[in-house]
Amino acid sequence: MTAARVVLVTGGGKGVGRGISESFLASGAEVVICGRQAPEQLPEADGRRAHFIAADVRKQDAIEQLFAQIRERHGRLDVLVNNAGGAPFAMADKVSPRFHESIIALNLTAPLHLAQQANAIMQAQGGGVIVFVGSVSALRPSPGTAAYGAAKAAILNLTQSLAVEWAPRVRVVAVSPGLVRTEQSELHYGDEAGIAAVARTVPAGRLATPRDIGEACVWMASDAAAYVSGTNLTVHGGGERPAFLEAANVNR
Repeated sequence: MTAARVVLVTGGGKGVGRGISESFLASGAEVVICGRQAPEQLPEADGRRAHFIAADVRKQDAIEQLFAQIRERHGRLDVLVNNAGGAPFAMADKVSPRFHESIIALNLTAPLHLAQQANAIMQAQGGGVIVFVGSVSALRPSPGTAAYGAAKAAILNLTQSLAVEWAPRVRVVAVSPGLVRTEQSELHYGDEAGIAAVARTVPAGRLATPRDIGEACVWMASDAAAYVSGTNLTVHGGGERPAFLEAANVNR
């Protein structure tokens, strides 16, 4: 019997991360999640449950301890999904330099340090896949989350660079979600009416679910994507309708 793949999903206990964890569990993987605090209920699917390790991924010593525990418990790591991240809404001219530094640390520096640790394991064992969870914020203006959008844009370049540096044993890819409905959607889109109105702007007619993103990550980490590296998969339901189409008074 082939041993199950070992997958680490950072921030894998809630939101998009939870959907990613559940998708990998459903695929038969052994899933480890990390975060500052354990979720009230661990992700599970098809009778499989994720393992939790407490770790603040913004701290290098915590990252090193996280990977030491993975080595001790599992002896290998096949997939890293660099999912932990995010940013509250804040206009760029209203926040402190320290605020911007913290956003960059969480969304760019921490994923890079995690990838370094994962790569060391994967190179030694003969292979692995690193998946960076990006965002469509990297590909368009990101008002209210400017530092976050900039960090995610940097993640896409990092994906390309590391894919070259760490080939051929380690594949490095990115998956960039569009608008996703999570337990915190009201913070971004408002009440149910606001969420429904935002969903109508997406060609697919709905927001993504966390599992939509999870299934994309599972595919990108699978043998079916063995020749895919250094690239970004956007999962956005067709994108966002250009504003000028609504503003124009012709071709309606």
